[in-house]
Amino acid sequence: MSDPIAATNGTAEKSSADDAKERVAMTRALLYRRARTISVIGTFAVVVIGCLHIAKAIVLPIILAFLVSLVFSPVVRTGARFRIPRVLTAFTIVLGLTASAFAAVYGLSGPVSGWIDEAPQIERQLRLRFADLSEPLDKLRDAQKQVADATDQSSTDEDVQKVIVTEPSMISQAAQGAPGIMTGIGLMLVLVLFLLTSGDLIYQKFVRALPTFGDRRKGLHIAHDVEREVSHYLATITAINIVLGIVIGFFMAVLDMPNPFLWGIAAMVLNFVPILGALCGVIIVGVVALVSVQTTGEALIPPAVYLACTVIEGQLITPALVGNRLRINSIAIILAIAFWGWLWGVVGVLVAVPLLIVTSVIANHVEGLGALRELLGPHHPQDSNLAQTVAEAPPAAESQ
Repeated sequence: MSDPIAATNGTAEKSSADDAKERVAMTRALLYRRARTISVIGTFAVVVIGCLHIAKAIVLPIILAFLVSLVFSPVVRTGARFRIPRVLTAFTIVLGLTASAFAAVYGLSGPVSGWIDEAPQIERQLRLRFADLSEPLDKLRDAQKQVADATDQSSTDEDVQKVIVTEPSMISQAAQGAPGIMTGIGLMLVLVLFLLTSGDLIYQKFVRALPTFGDRRKGLHIAHDVEREVSHYLATITAINIVLGIVIGFFMAVLDMPNPFLWGIAAMVLNFVPILGALCGVIIVGVVALVSVQTTGEALIPPAVYLACTVIEGQLITPALVGNRLRINSIAIILAIAFWGWLWGVVGVLVAVPLLIVTSVIANHVEGLGALRELLGPHHPQDSNLAQTVAEAPPAAESQ
């Protein structure tokens, strides 16, 4: 006779082994699906980034046009309430932007060309100011020259021809890129005109393209929130930067710095880039002050004044006026500036924060983007407490 207890135990062991194999198979299938999903998403992201880089000549004007239209859409809408035609308001805005651009280029052409002409003299003055610091660099440069002369493979044969490849200068590069820049600006202005005159037509087309009523309602909320957040941020920051540029230009004139108008424009443009723009402005003002001012102590005053103005603006004025609308942590802002600057250059740096605001608004409305919403959100005191609790938790608690 067979033992029923042993048979039962054997059956239980076999079923447990089968369950273990099934769990292992399910785990492997889950890992395979996750790896496949990650690979597909990664490939799609690489393709999108490559397309954005290759097509930046057409993508950048479109993005700039949408951002500018978001800023001035409330103005056009307010004018329509007072029975002012949208076309008239849009034409006035576009003409004002065009005139401002031409005035800025005309006003900056003289100082910039003067700096380019005085570049050799400025370099000599900087070398004299940093003579003590430049001695090790001069020795290293001489050593490199000696190594290059020793390893020169050119023979004394007169029939041997040397080919010297020279890179184009900055002026020639700017001249070559000028037609493309003007074409992009013209395309942007035309798109701004049509976007402002169309009113809510873009929103209506966007909503009708969604499949269900719930998606349409959510899409409409997202569109209006994006317009409100981006327009409020850009309008407020632009007003703050204009005032900051006027203040810094005034102080640079008082401190007898060359071209104070240029410093005001530079401060206004650089301040559109959070944190990094102020640092770049301080460094540039410090370098020019070392060349323009007689003593080193006096040369430290202009960058100190520039830094004080930007600190007051960044720590007091901007938080008071912008408030909690820019609910994005500083690390995400810096990473966005680095990414879009690497992808699109200077224009990418300027549009990094508005694009980050658009991404944050979309993440706040879409439930599946909770992780992205958490990554972009501001830092809270409870985050550090949570990290400390997780770090101090024993392995048994984690497994439970």
